[in-house]
Amino acid sequence: MNDFLRVEGVVKDYIPGGNLLRVLKGVSLTLGQGEIVAIVGPSGAGKSTLLHIMGFLDRPTEGEVIFRGTPISSLPEVAQARLRNRVCGFVFQMHHLLPELSALENVLVPLMIRTGVLEWFGAGASLRRKARELLERLGLGGRLHHRPGQLSGGERQRVALARALVGDPEMVFCDEPTGSLDAATSREIQQLIRDLSKETGKAFVIVTHDMSVAALAGRQIRLEDGLIVSG
Repeated sequence: MNDFLRVEGVVKDYIPGGNLLRVLKGVSLTLGQGEIVAIVGPSGAGKSTLLHIMGFLDRPTEGEVIFRGTPISSLPEVAQARLRNRVCGFVFQMHHLLPELSALENVLVPLMIRTGVLEWFGAGASLRRKARELLERLGLGGRLHHRPGQLSGGERQRVALARALVGDPEMVFCDEPTGSLDAATSREIQQLIRDLSKETGKAFVIVTHDMSVAALAGRQIRLEDGLIVSG
């Protein structure tokens, strides 16, 4: 298993109200291709901040994130955004689906951003077919044209998972993906993540307080007070 994402000496500071708050205090880790990693630890430990930095959503104050040998900070912002859209997928505790769009349309949003308007007219049909097949794989074949308000919590999270996967990313970042779900639905989502990892070979990074979710991972990284204490 090759380490294709490296985090080296990452520090992250915020200055709320003019007071320095150091959330990450020199974090280093690697992510292997196809690996499932869980990031665990108490609230306020810096878990979500680390996930956002690993997924190129946020920049470290110090240190570096290196993807396939390229330091992310060396790329212009536009190039970083393009890389993020191509290689990263995201699933959050709140699904963040657009309420006015159907399940199928929500899944298509990242592909529309990637292809642009002109290319969309040429490739739209095949991309819609790809999104439809993925939703069917996730058990939502009968809910393609339902809006988020017409879906259950578990169904909305399945749509969010499909949206994260539709662009064929190399890494999927999940921030408390089952935190708003009941126990039975949480187990369903856990099984889907396990199956998808085996089938697709994608890397998953999962921030969670739920140790049953963390048990999905081949490796658990424990973060406390901005530092890795194990893993």
